[in-house]
Amino acid sequence: VSFSEMNQNTTALQEFDKLLRKVFPTVFSSRLVKHEVVADYSHLFTVQGTEPKLLPYMLLAHIDVVPANEADGWEAPPFSAKEMNGFIYGRGTIDNKQSVMGILQALEYLLQRGYVPRRGFYIGLGHDEEVSGYSGAVNIVKVLKSRGVKLHYVLDEGLAVLDGVIDGLDGPAALIGISEKGSATVKLSVSTKPGHSSMPSRESSIGILAAAVTRVMERTPTTNAFVRTTTAVTMFNSGVKVNVLPSHAEAFVNLRIHSAQTLQEVLELIESTVSDERVKIELVNGFDPLPISSFDEQSFGFQIIKKTVLDMFPQLTVAPGICVGNTDSRHYTDLTKDIYRFAPSWFKPGDAQRFHGINERISCKNYEELVLFYFRLFQNCDVRSLPTPHGSQHEL
Repeated sequence: VSFSEMNQNTTALQEFDKLLRKVFPTVFSSRLVKHEVVADYSHLFTVQGTEPKLLPYMLLAHIDVVPANEADGWEAPPFSAKEMNGFIYGRGTIDNKQSVMGILQALEYLLQRGYVPRRGFYIGLGHDEEVSGYSGAVNIVKVLKSRGVKLHYVLDEGLAVLDGVIDGLDGPAALIGISEKGSATVKLSVSTKPGHSSMPSRESSIGILAAAVTRVMERTPTTNAFVRTTTAVTMFNSGVKVNVLPSHAEAFVNLRIHSAQTLQEVLELIESTVSDERVKIELVNGFDPLPISSFDEQSFGFQIIKKTVLDMFPQLTVAPGICVGNTDSRHYTDLTKDIYRFAPSWFKPGDAQRFHGINERISCKNYEELVLFYFRLFQNCDVRSLPTPHGSQHEL
């Protein structure tokens, strides 16, 4: 469990290391696979290909999870992996142990069958993605950069198969994330003279700040998080005593920045929207949206992922999308221009609330599909180049 950047359950990370070695013996003993522990708890696997001139690719997943408390209403203990009615319940089943175990299970099967890849690849398992990946992913990238590694593409978690989730779309759709929203935490604060509640001034620090926050929120169109920058007030602090007018009030606003905007543009929008010199606006932290990865017919990574999905699920619509959350794949931008965020986890209405919520689960059938997806993806990546597209350009 990652509670914060400075607080992780490292004993569990060490135990998980032992588990991986036990359940995937071929991966850890194969002459084709080089395994390294990075930053004490993350894992880097290097798999040699028979044709070194082919640019390698990389699959990512993360080991850590967010906290979970059975008392919140779980139908099964959140770390039990209890199977009920065809589902495995547990924290991490859809974020992101399904990919951690699916990737390694697929590789284990392939190696047991004597598979030797033509195109080399890497697997990176970070241990602190839930707290931004500054130890795991960042140090894996440092190792690869020190060796001059360049990647054809990276595939990480992110979007999924959405079934009945998108209004107006008949049938399920596989959305492959080609970018991630940026993020910003902004502090708004007001300082005024203190006073007694029996003699209130016309405007208090709380009133001034509340009005400013309201203006920020009102400027946000009420459309879907996939197509806009979202604004959420996450903390509001003021007051020390019921009969004292507070001299200081502060609020923290978290924004997820759409790819069509920049961090600077959003900050300028906040300034113009608040439009009150009494309100101090400070950027606590933030970063721009991630670059948009290629998704045309010449895009090797996107087309290989798409082919693998359609081979398994020919009934699906496959399309690019934008991740509304952030992953530690954003640290890999120096190694490749194409980062994709997708796993064939199947989400039906209501399932999104299980993500970081209670009763997180995955069906046994869907987990098998994940293993098969990576099993086929490894083999599909062995083509030297994509087949020449036929006909004119057409929409995905």
